[in-house]
Amino acid sequence: MALRLLYLIFLRLVGLLVLLGRSSASKDVELLVLRHEVAVLRRGNPKPRLDWADRAVIAALVRLLPKTLRTHRLVTPATILRWHRRLVAAKWTYPHRAGRPPVDEAITGLVERMATENHHWGYKRIQGELLKLGHRVGASTIRWILKRARVPPAPDRRTDTSWRRFLRTQAATMLACDFFHVDCAFTLKRIYVFFVLEVGSRYVRVLGMTTNPDGGWTTQQIRNLVMDLGDRVDEFRFLVRDRAGQFTASFDTVLAGVGIEAVKIPPRCPRANGYAERFVLTVRTELTDRVLIVGERHLRVILAEYVRHYNGRRPHRSRELRPPRPTHPVANLGSQRIKRQQLFGGLISEYERAA
Repeated sequence: MALRLLYLIFLRLVGLLVLLGRSSASKDVELLVLRHEVAVLRRGNPKPRLDWADRAVIAALVRLLPKTLRTHRLVTPATILRWHRRLVAAKWTYPHRAGRPPVDEAITGLVERMATENHHWGYKRIQGELLKLGHRVGASTIRWILKRARVPPAPDRRTDTSWRRFLRTQAATMLACDFFHVDCAFTLKRIYVFFVLEVGSRYVRVLGMTTNPDGGWTTQQIRNLVMDLGDRVDEFRFLVRDRAGQFTASFDTVLAGVGIEAVKIPPRCPRANGYAERFVLTVRTELTDRVLIVGERHLRVILAEYVRHYNGRRPHRSRELRPPRPTHPVANLGSQRIKRQQLFGGLISEYERAA
């Protein structure tokens, strides 16, 4: 930057020597042209950006102009005084200690996370939780953080239990059931498959299949489920179902007799039974939409094989990529050869290390 200032000073001195050898008429004409150019540039950019070397040269030369011409320049005496105030302010800086001390970004994020994940927690409750984690934060600071993040106080937050929250909370003690249908390839007969899913483990049971799923048939299938569960029936408290006509009062009575409450989803809201609907999508995508089903016996065989794969070998993202009830052998890292087992003619593959 110092070299730039010396270069600018040298150019101005050379320009001054050149001007001394010119006539007054040519200087006057050049002045008129330069004034017009400056006027045009001011219209396009009334506040040009100058670096400190430009400011120093202009401030030194503008003092040589008459007073009447100084006020029409880009750099006026007020401009020079403003530059001087900036230099003084940059040199004499003091720490600003007034006001609230800054809050660490990690604590800010933690406060917002606690408030959004726990809708009924107030400022004091969050303050106590932070104290257990080793952070001493005042309740007024927590209030300021949440107000800046536009998180309302605890009484004004969402306190009702949504279906998503209900399903996640009760997953370990909940069953979900539903139907899905398969159309046969040649007869076009429609077969309805009734299944129950253990939401906590994602373990699925195909209870039966029929072409006429009436209320009596569905009730008998749920009786069979209760018998199959045996002592494990006490682990479940809810069964989520839709409002289809197959689920009669006798269906709910069988469940109530073993302490399971039938929870009906809202009308026309299949997402409320999302776990069962996800299994339907999976079995359609991986199997039934890619295989021609000849009849009920054929469907029974391939579904039994697929359920074995689904429960014992297929990884699930909700279970950290583990099957509901793993049946695959422990990986023998000493064996380098990988063996592939094909299901349904290679439609689905299972891999394991060869013994």
